Amino acid sequence: MIGQTSGIEKSVNAGAAITAYTIGKFGANDNTMIPATSNADLMFGVFQHDAGNGSEVRVMLTGISRLKIGAGGIVRGSPVTADASGQGVAITGAAGTNVQSIGIAMATGNAGDIVPVLIAPSRPQQ
Repeated sequence: MIGQTSGIEKSVNAGAAITAYTIGKFGANDNTMIPATSNADLMFGVFQHDAGNGSEVRVMLTGISRLKIGAGGIVRGSPVTADASGQGVAITGAAGTNVQSIGIAMATGNAGDIVPVLIAPSRPQQ
């Protein structure tokens, strides 16, 4: 399986409890990130370890990161978005709707698996 390849990582303040290898979005200010909770969130990276609210957490902004997969699994090559827990899921939705994507799955995985994802935030249309 393709391994992790760090690109740019940044240390930020956790604006909520963080679970490792979940998708992040900006929080209340420029130096705070919180878990993404929907496919409409502007996603900016993947958290690299667990962290408590108010503590420092590393977030990978570019590169190939490990990502925890949510319900429904993912197929390699698929665009990945966030579920309500910040875990990676396949993009779904009605035709013509825009959703946010953190990147592309580089391996197939089931719920609970950790797979490599090429971080490439985008806003694809279904």
